[in-house]
Amino acid sequence: MSHKKPNLPTKICPTCARPFTWRKRWAACWESVRYCSDTCRSRRALRQPPSS
Repeated sequence: MSHKKPNLPTKICPTCARPFTWRKRWAACWESVRYCSDTCRSRRALRQPPSS
């Protein structure tokens, strides 16, 4: 049986710029979640800011 969950909040990952959806394990800390995965979290330091 598949469940449809259209009303879950989403955010945009600053590393990969992809949307990600709320997960139950993030229920207590959703406000502080910034990255969609451990991979993106580890790559945040590798991302170069644009030079002006």
